Order: sequence, then structure tokens, then C-alpha cells
Amino acid sequence: ERRVRACFERMGHFIGSHPWCFLIVPLVLSMSLGSGFRLLRDRMSTGIEEQFTPVDGEAKTERKYIQETFPGNETTFSRLRLSTDGNYATLIATSDGDILSVEALQDVLDLDFRVRSMMVHHGNQSFEHVDVCAEVMGSCVSNDVLDIIEYDADKVGSINLTFPWHHSGNRSFPLYLSLGSVKLHKHSSVVQSAKAIQLHYYLREDNRAGTDLWLQGFIHLLVLYSTSMSMQWELQKTPASVIWLFSAAYAVAIVFSIASCSMDNVRTKVWVAACGVFSTGLAVLSGFGALLLLDQPFAMTVASCPFMLLVGLDDMFIMVSCWQRTRVLDTVPDRLADTYRDAAVSISITTLTNALALFLGYSSPFGSVRSFCLYAGISICFCYLYSITFLGACMALNGQREAENKHWFSCAKIPEDSPSSNSKVFSICCVGGRFDQITEKEEPEPVAHIFERFYGPFLTHKLIKVCVLFIYAGYVALSIYGCFLLQEGLDIRNLALDDSYIVNYYNNQQQHFSEYSCTVMVAVKQPIRYWDEYEQERLHSCVANFESLTFVNGTLAWFLSFQQHANANDLNISSRDGFQAHLPRFLELNSVFKQDINSTADKEIRASRFFIQTLNKTPMKDMMTGLRKTAKRCPVELLVYHPAFIYFDQYTVIVGNTIQTILVAVVVMLVVSLIFIPNPLCAVWVAFAVCSVIVGVAGFMALWGVNLDSISMINLVMCIGFSVDFSAHISYSFVSSHKSNVNEKAMDALARLGPPILQGAVSTILGVVVLSMSGSYIFRTFFKIVFLVITFGLIHGLVFIPVFLTLFGAC
Repeated sequence: ERRVRACFERMGHFIGSHPWCFLIVPLVLSMSLGSGFRLLRDRMSTGIEEQFTPVDGEAKTERKYIQETFPGNETTFSRLRLSTDGNYATLIATSDGDILSVEALQDVLDLDFRVRSMMVHHGNQSFEHVDVCAEVMGSCVSNDVLDIIEYDADKVGSINLTFPWHHSGNRSFPLYLSLGSVKLHKHSSVVQSAKAIQLHYYLREDNRAGTDLWLQGFIHLLVLYSTSMSMQWELQKTPASVIWLFSAAYAVAIVFSIASCSMDNVRTKVWVAACGVFSTGLAVLSGFGALLLLDQPFAMTVASCPFMLLVGLDDMFIMVSCWQRTRVLDTVPDRLADTYRDAAVSISITTLTNALALFLGYSSPFGSVRSFCLYAGISICFCYLYSITFLGACMALNGQREAENKHWFSCAKIPEDSPSSNSKVFSICCVGGRFDQITEKEEPEPVAHIFERFYGPFLTHKLIKVCVLFIYAGYVALSIYGCFLLQEGLDIRNLALDDSYIVNYYNNQQQHFSEYSCTVMVAVKQPIRYWDEYEQERLHSCVANFESLTFVNGTLAWFLSFQQHANANDLNISSRDGFQAHLPRFLELNSVFKQDINSTADKEIRASRFFIQTLNKTPMKDMMTGLRKTAKRCPVELLVYHPAFIYFDQYTVIVGNTIQTILVAVVVMLVVSLIFIPNPLCAVWVAFAVCSVIVGVAGFMALWGVNLDSISMINLVMCIGFSVDFSAHISYSFVSSHKSNVNEKAMDALARLGPPILQGAVSTILGVVVLSMSGSYIFRTFFKIVFLVITFGLIHGLVFIPVFLTLFGAC
């Protein structure tokens, strides 16, 4: 610690002697690295799956198996058999009455006709739905409910629709996918009425440019609608939605910094404060530009990094505070050397812990977290670099002006005291430069006076210490209670802006189509002798195990349908020869089942699959893990999969990965504190403060309605580093104090660093509070957690830790 202080002292003296060099070089470096922003559009990562699902999720391995074993058939499209979300457009038509009335159905048919006949123009080409649609036996995939009424609204009265499945001839229609808010006749499965119809228009995968153009035309045609690309397109709008908030945040930070650093006309640090905010902008320019030049993907979550770097203003306030405690009559290089000696170690601790916490977060399985942590970590390193070079140079140049007693704005030399003949206005605007002639230091700020004369003695009073202990106990109790209420998982609709059309679509889908959940594939991964009675019993027992689950509604399996077909037609399939002889005819009649069987050249079935329908009776995590556990208990080797499992996998890793990252980070914070703070127990108190703040943030974010997902995980990782800041500053100042007893040490630490810590916290909160007005869940979540981190970190630094240090005689 002493060696580091000595190195920084020499550095401060050198920068103070050559300020212009350290002012110009960072500007040139920032402009050079900032050229990387021209690559921003190419580096933009907008894939929902890429950013918000685990990189090595189990479902991705399952999907690879499904795609390799059951490749899709372009001539026989089946939505149940898609291994991905597919390429589609969908709309929901609703009615306050019965959507199955002749009048309402005619409106739906008119709407369907408009969609199918919509013409899209691209260059010299024009195409419509039939040119891009997914096909079944040469015709576009149609909508079940419209097929049943044969596109004639008048026929609905003569058809008894059954729910959730409607059977007509050899076909079965899953009406739960098409009809919503269904009311059945008493003691019957016949539909009495419904309030919503959902229509799907599936498109081919081989012409992405054409289908994207058709989808863009689709979203300008309807009201309650969505497409397979909608969420990705909406996510791309997120960064642009906060540009004005970014400008407002930095404007607020500049105004507050200038106001809080304003003193008399000479000693004021207006330009230093402005340069402090400007240096964070340079850090963003350099950090982002460098990574863009290195071909690093830019996720949407990275757009919140510039707001996070406002926390770096805390370092600027500390440097200003240390400058004010130097001797005014010393040379500028000597004053800057003393400033660096007192401040550099403290800000080095916080920068190192912030950066390490973020780099540790890079181990996350989520792409959005990795991208954020990398961009934020590099930007913090640049922020630190510019604080000790660019900002130090600005302080030196400002110190030269102060040494010559020049006005902060006009740079004209002015008197320290106003002659009696001059007006009061002259004394206010054109006089300055006074300092304490006894200590030869600048006059302390009013806030510093309050901390030294009032707050410090107040906090170290015995009765107040007891009150602080009770307050802390209440804080811990409420935090732990909140942790038990913390929900997991990212609601996909939160990725869109609040005013997005897709939010209305998801709300209506949840209102009318929430009873039934996923139709899950179950792959039989081993050869089975389907004609053998023993093998049949093993497989049927697995099916029975699935159907015994409370959230499973039914099973659709080719082998069950084949058995029914054989019974109905009196076919013998109990031998190998009989089974293989009759199966081809069955598959000709039910061609869609061909996609469920993987056979060898000699007709041996290597693998097959069937489907189970689930209900929304249990949380998604429990549903997915329940199905996987049931599959593992089966005597036959099975695999369960649904495209939504790619997203549900976040539930299986988010808690464990977050806890692991936090624990490792806390250990790293403790090691860093032990290196820099010359007292082991004080370093332990810093680690304790980190844990305490994290528990508080996790608990209160649950009480504030924030789930634990990849977005809040970003902020929790960031919280690890920033929660060190305030406690480390106070602990380091406490240890460094030359006072005789613990109460005096605490008062001295609060007097020295209380004001800059408070200034830094308030400037950060004022900077991010504009995000509370954002229309994006991503940025509102960022505001909530940063607000909690700064608030709890400030309370720990200025209330809890000083009291604990005095009570337990740690130092």
C-alpha cells in the first residue's frame, strides 16, 4: 500500500508538470478508438436466443438431436414437429360476444382473405402469401377452424365443434390452438361459444428475404398480431429509445457536478467537474470503440453501460476533495502529487473491484450478460485511466489558474478581497481566492463542515449506535424476506417497448389462450420392437407415467394411432412381418406420421417420437424439469423437447450461476481489500458490506417487482463491484487516520470522505433516475437496481460500516 501511494505520488507530480501532454493524448486515443463506432451496425447482436438463453443449455443439445434424427419435410409442414419457433405470422380476432357467430366468422374470413391476398412489392418483383407460404401436399398451410367450416361462415351452425380436439373423418384438429376463452355445453366437449380465434400463417424457411418483406407488410395490416421476427425487430428499437435519456442523464450529471463543486470565483472546480463527466464519455467512446474494432458483438443490454459509468464520478469528487486538503501555497505539481497520494489508492481499490466483478460476470452462460460485462469492464478500465491522466491534467491546469488567482470564467486576475468602494455585485462576481491562512488550505465546503461538526459526533453517540444496530437488523430481516419472494425467469414480452404492438398481442394471447401450454416432443432414442408385447408394455408404461403428471392433458403417438388403425381393420401387427407389412399403408393414409419415424434401409425403426400436450397448471421450470425427470425414469431411452425449452433453460441455471458468480466475486473483493487496506479485519468488513448490500438488493428488487433473469443478473454482477465503493473508501480512510481512538477515526473518515461519497451517490442517482421514464423493461430494471445499489451502498458507507468499525474495535 505504501509503495503504491509512493508510485502515485510520483505520477501526480509528473502529470502536474506536463498537463498538456496528458490532456491531449487521451483525446487523441479516444478519437482513434472511437472510429470503431462506424462498425456498430455490423456488430449489433439482436438474436433473442443468442442473448437471453444459456449458451450451453440442455435444450440446445436436445434440439440438435431432433434436427439430425427427424429432419423436416418441406412438402408436409407440421407445426407440432418444428424444432424451432418457425417462420410465421399470427393474429388474434376477439369478440365481446361469440366469435363463432356467423357475423363474427364472416369478419374473420374477410380478414383471412386480406392476409392471403396482400401483395408485397420488392424492386421489380411482386408476391403474395401463396408465394412464400409453408406447404402441405402442394397447398398452403391453412387454419384448422376455417378448414372445419370450409371457409363458409354459414356452416358453423351445422357443425358440432369439440374442444380441445375436433375429429372429422381421418383428421384430428387441435382446436385449443385456434379457439380461446371457450365455453362448453354442460357435461360435454361440444363448444357453446368462444371469444377469440387465433390464425397462423406459416412461411417457408428457404426464402428469408422474401418472407421478412411479407412479414413487414403483415404488421402494417392488422391490430392484434405478431410474427416470428416481431420480438427481434422490437428489441432493435430499444437503444434508440434511450438516446434522449442518455443525453438528459449526462446533462443532469454535469449540472449537479458543477453545482456541487462551485465555490468562490477562483477556487471553484467548475471546469474540473465538467471534465470529470466528459472523461466518462471518453471512456465509453474508447471502451466501446476498441471492442467494436476487435469484432465483439454488441448486445442490446450494453446500451445501459454509459449510465453505469456515471458511478465513476465518485472518483472525481474524491480527487477534488483530496486537492482541497493540499496546501494552497505549494506548487501545482506538489499539490497534484499530494492529491494522488491520498486519493489514488482509494479509487484504485474501487476500480479494480468493479472491473474484476464485471470480468467475473463474463463467465455467465447468457450472451447478453457476457457482452455487457465485457463492454462495461473495459469501459471502467478506460474510465480509471482517464481519471488519473485526463482528469488529473485538467486539475493541474485548473490549479495553475488558481495559483495565479484568475477568475474561473474570464481567466482575468482578480483581488482576493473586495475594496470598500466597490459594489456588492462586484464582490460576488469579481472577487475570490481566499483560503485559510493558518492551515494554508482551501476553505472547507458547507457539507464537509456538517459532516465534521455535526454528523460525525451524532453517529458516534452511544444511543445512536444502538439505534443503528436495530435499523440494520430490520434491514436484514426485510431483505431476507424479499429473497424468498424472488421469482425466476425472463418474460419474453419484457424485451419489447411498452407501447409495442406485440405487448397487446401477448396480453390477449395470455387472456384467451393460456389454458394449454406446449405440445412437447418425446423422442424414443433406441430401437424398439413395437410388435413385441413386452416392448409395448414398457413404452406404454412410459406414456402412462407422462399422462399421470398433473400438467399433462393427452398424448398423440403414431404407434397408438397405428394400433387403433389395426384394431379397426382387423390387422395382425403382433409379429415383425405383420408390423412391417401394414405400417407403410398406415403411413400413406397418415403421411404426417412419416416425420415421426427414423428407419434404416431394411425398415428397422432406429428412433421415433410422439407428443404430449401440457397445461398451464404449473410453472414453466417445474413443467420442463418434471418432464425430463419422467423421461429419465422410463426403462426406454427418451428425450423430451420443445422449442420453448431453449428459453426455459434459463430457469435451471440462473440462480446457481448468479450465486456462484457472487460468491467468487466476494472472495476476490476480499483479496483485493486485503492487498490494499493495511488491516485484515477492515478488509473483512468491506467484504461483509458487499454481501450485505447484495442481499439487500436481491430482497428489495423482489419487493419492487423485479425477477431474477439475465437482465437483472447483469445488474447484480455490477452491484458486486459498486457495493465495494463506499465501504472501501470509508474503511481505507478509517485505517489511514492518525486519530487516537475509534470514534475519532470514524469522525475523521466521515469528515474527509463523507462529502465526496455523498456527492458521487447523488450524482449517480440523478443521472439514472431519468431511466425510470424509459419505455423499456431493460432500462427500468437497470434504474431500479442501480438505485438500490447506490442507496444501500451509501447507507452502509456512511451509517452502518462507521458504526460497526467503532463498536467492534476492528481497527
